[in-house]
Amino acid sequence: MNRIDRISAILIQLQSRKVVKAQDIADRFEISLRTVYRDIKTLEEAGIPIIGETGIGYSIMDGYRLPPVMFTREEATAFLTAEKLVEKLTDPVNGDNYKSAMYKIKSVLRSTEKDFLENIENHIEVIKRNKHLKQQPPEQNALQAILKSVSEKRVITIHYFANYKQEHSKRNIEPVGVVYFENAWHLIAYCQLRNDYRDFRLDRISRLMLTDESFARQHMTLKDYLKEYFKDRNDLQTIIIKVRKDAMPHIEMQKYNNGFVSQTEENGWVEMTFMTPYLEGFTRWYMMFADVAIPIQPQALKDKVRAITDAIRCQL
Repeated sequence: MNRIDRISAILIQLQSRKVVKAQDIADRFEISLRTVYRDIKTLEEAGIPIIGETGIGYSIMDGYRLPPVMFTREEATAFLTAEKLVEKLTDPVNGDNYKSAMYKIKSVLRSTEKDFLENIENHIEVIKRNKHLKQQPPEQNALQAILKSVSEKRVITIHYFANYKQEHSKRNIEPVGVVYFENAWHLIAYCQLRNDYRDFRLDRISRLMLTDESFARQHMTLKDYLKEYFKDRNDLQTIIIKVRKDAMPHIEMQKYNNGFVSQTEENGWVEMTFMTPYLEGFTRWYMMFADVAIPIQPQALKDKVRAITDAIRCQL
């Protein structure tokens, strides 16, 4: 990126947040702090009303706005792709809000970019195979309510179904954030009932209400929570199996739900590598096609396969 493009990008970054730290700018563009100071000075000399506070960061005086921003073709394509994801992976209201925003984005595109998006729009699709996320009714608008709660530090009341206990409960929670992983949206929050952080899947929340009660508790960030969560999941096991090549079409789509990492082909067999903390669950999935496969490692997989096979034999 040349210096003119970088300075323009810095100006847009300054307008995107209330305060921007010099280090954040340096990290984004991989430049030194000295270069950041020089670029900020260039913007000031161009008449941009930038306010700099030592130890805090830079901000732009209220009321100053750029004329309509022109997006590149690549940026416009990224917006279109994101629209497809938002439509399939969030609730309907959030999808409608994003569509509304997309109309505004498209309104400032050049004619050539508008034509480009129209030509490729029907060539990008997202298929949600697993219906983990229920379609939330518009009046609930779960994601928006949760994020509003985070911003305003307001307690949320939820009616939740705990799958592993098979029981319903009513909880007052203090949201930390939302994250999409393992094919579902998860709400990470401090549960006032359990006095600890909990993970609530959105598709198991039957009712969600934003209350007027505020919370003052200082919570860990979502990033810190996820670091702790995945640090504790150090029981990941590497599993290697061989599957007959002609049987692959029957398991091709399911492999991604079981920790698939890679595969190689040789002499009519496909050697597949997986990483998963759920050896029991993986073994039972493996048994579905065990007659056309060979377990390679770990030994624990072989032992579980043998135990299940012996149990079946005893029942016959």
